[in-house]
Amino acid sequence: MTKPPIYVARKIPEVGLELLRQQTQLRLHEGNMPPTREELLRGIAGCVGILSLLSDRIDSEVFDAAGSDLKVVSNFAVGTNNIDIAEAERRGIAVGNTPDVLTDATADIAVSLLLAVARRMKQGARDVEGGQWKTWEPRGWIGLDLAEKTLGIVGMGRIGEAVARRLWGGWQLKIVYTARQPKLELDSRWGARHVELPELLATSDFVSLHVPLTPATHHLIDARALSLMKPTSVLINTARGEVVEQDALVEALRGGGLFGAGLDVCTPEPLPLDSPLLQLDNCLILPHIGSATVDARNAMAERAANNLLAGIRGEPLPFPVRS
Repeated sequence: MTKPPIYVARKIPEVGLELLRQQTQLRLHEGNMPPTREELLRGIAGCVGILSLLSDRIDSEVFDAAGSDLKVVSNFAVGTNNIDIAEAERRGIAVGNTPDVLTDATADIAVSLLLAVARRMKQGARDVEGGQWKTWEPRGWIGLDLAEKTLGIVGMGRIGEAVARRLWGGWQLKIVYTARQPKLELDSRWGARHVELPELLATSDFVSLHVPLTPATHHLIDARALSLMKPTSVLINTARGEVVEQDALVEALRGGGLFGAGLDVCTPEPLPLDSPLLQLDNCLILPHIGSATVDARNAMAERAANNLLAGIRGEPLPFPVRS
């Protein structure tokens, strides 16, 4: 029996590729960079399934190029803002993602960024490497304490809760959060408080963003939102770059509106080398590595592969996404 053709837009961990090789005719984009639009449209022609990444825009043009046999799009990510979900549903194409398996890995990166920015590690490391470290300085590289400060979680989902759990348990931070509904179990367990965004921004010493990218959250943290924050506060973003208005963030960091920022996501990715964010000692940027652990990426690969295989067979996806 002829194996069904599928397109995989990048090399994912081998555990996922091996599952697909066993049951499909695999068309794999071999480059380290994402496929160009032309490569993507050409590669998916006649495929019954697509395994995409956040860098791949999956829309009506892609669906048309794939043809009427396309049954499933499996995203190697939790977020699916790169996929036109409504259009996929209209065409009867299943969409899946990889939830739950990167919660701890991403939470660890958020906490790492918070600690690094609060203790000015970027500037300290630069000064060591650049020869500016001359002696122990009683007024040098002064950072922020964490103990008993206030942490604001914007979007108390799985990752937000994992970040709060680490910082409450380790440093007894007071927790305030936004969510669609109050989470009474967290309120009773940690003394957390469900608040509106303006209050969260105004009262928090550390703000960590964990919302999906939607029209409502695009530039959620804009100039007005940043103006509400304490000049001694730290902003952490491990969600999506577009949640923050970057020009406004640059001005806040330059002008003393914030103590610092830690970003695992930005717009665009990667940032151009002349981006002002890269020149700021009080802004630490990582290359979108929230899920970059062996366990998390292998689990993502397995889930993405199993979503795709289920969709090809016409079965319910293990991890479906709906509009």
